Amino acid sequence: MKLLFISLGCDKNLVDSEFMIGMLTNDGIELTDDETEADIIIINSCCFINDAKEESIDTILEMAQYKTSGNCKALIVTGCLAQRYKDEIFKEIPEVDAILGTNSYDAIVEAVHETLKKNRYSNLHTLEGLPSIKTKRIVTTGGHFAYLKIAEGCNKNCTYCVIPSIRGRYRSVPMEDLIEQAKSLVEAGAKELILVAQETTLYGVDLYGEKSLHRLLDELNKISGLFWIRIMYCYPEEIYDGLIDSMIRNEKVCHYLDMPIQHCNDEILKRMGRKTNKAQLVEHINKLRERIPDITLRTTLICGFPGETQEAHEELMEFINEMEFDRLGAFTYSPEEGTKAAEMPDQIDEEVKADWQAEVMELQEEVIFDKNETLKGKELYVFIEGKVADENAYIGRTYRDAPNIDGYIFINSDHELVTGDIAKVKVTGAYEYDLIGELI
Repeated sequence: MKLLFISLGCDKNLVDSEFMIGMLTNDGIELTDDETEADIIIINSCCFINDAKEESIDTILEMAQYKTSGNCKALIVTGCLAQRYKDEIFKEIPEVDAILGTNSYDAIVEAVHETLKKNRYSNLHTLEGLPSIKTKRIVTTGGHFAYLKIAEGCNKNCTYCVIPSIRGRYRSVPMEDLIEQAKSLVEAGAKELILVAQETTLYGVDLYGEKSLHRLLDELNKISGLFWIRIMYCYPEEIYDGLIDSMIRNEKVCHYLDMPIQHCNDEILKRMGRKTNKAQLVEHINKLRERIPDITLRTTLICGFPGETQEAHEELMEFINEMEFDRLGAFTYSPEEGTKAAEMPDQIDEEVKADWQAEVMELQEEVIFDKNETLKGKELYVFIEGKVADENAYIGRTYRDAPNIDGYIFINSDHELVTGDIAKVKVTGAYEYDLIGELI
């Protein structure tokens, strides 16, 4: 039997997909990237914002045609869209044979077997506990880096977000399980582990009675063969001194922190249900830069939240200019069904949202170009990600760049390099988002 697996959405979803692929290949199923020859097609779906929802639905509809025009005998939908819209999917897309929710992907082998027997199948476990999986993941990121999902769910209940309703409350993965998983990933070739969760900074509060991300970093830092540990999704109000101390003492932990703030205007932050204000954000940022001078700070922003005014937008622009984030992504607000924000008055016109987003990203382009210019002459370790076609040049990432969302460094070299190699590079030039370097 041949399987086509399509993973949509975030890196947390990708980890779930890799576990499912591991279970299915362990069951003797062969992977294919050709939808016409696939006996089984599985789509791990996303519905975080409207665009993601549309992509998931379009993908399901596209794959549904192979129930009649291809070899497909089982079409299975898993993940967030499945969790939230099970009944609608079964009703509107009768080609779908099985649905698994966000907390029941450990039942994927059973789902495949049942659907191949022509039985329609659904499994939406309660959003408590964590799936129990014994087989190893099949890493799909190329092998030299891998995501380590340290927790599931979220307790924050931001007014624009559906995650708590489709992923449940915050549940940390036991530390011993994470260490075992990390060692296995490194033994399989991973040199960089990227810690992800809906919120990494709260790791351990439910299991150990206190924030324990610093303890996890201490243990991961001991793993032989691991070169980098990167931390994503840190809520600013939850960043604590013990975490900063751990980032300083553990040489494998990248001086990089992803800290989504969403906005800086106090009224907008309050309407969003966020737990910080502008003054606190400034304090957090200044503290991080004081304690870790070479830290790279990444953030994300929402443009056009209900009630946002031109004045609030201009305040955000001034904040970006003053704070000089090293990495920044901006998204237009997407009203999500069932959220408080979707019912708020003063919704913003789509054209205005898009204009504000464009202005934010144009300003950030200027900020990061100026910051990149200051890196000229510096020597940095670089992960090689590939070769530029027909040139003696390679593409790499420094500690300042997370895969797939940040920039690259282009390295001129007559020496042959291989994806996954670690090289020391001198920065010689800068673009708006990327760097130029030469091999040392």
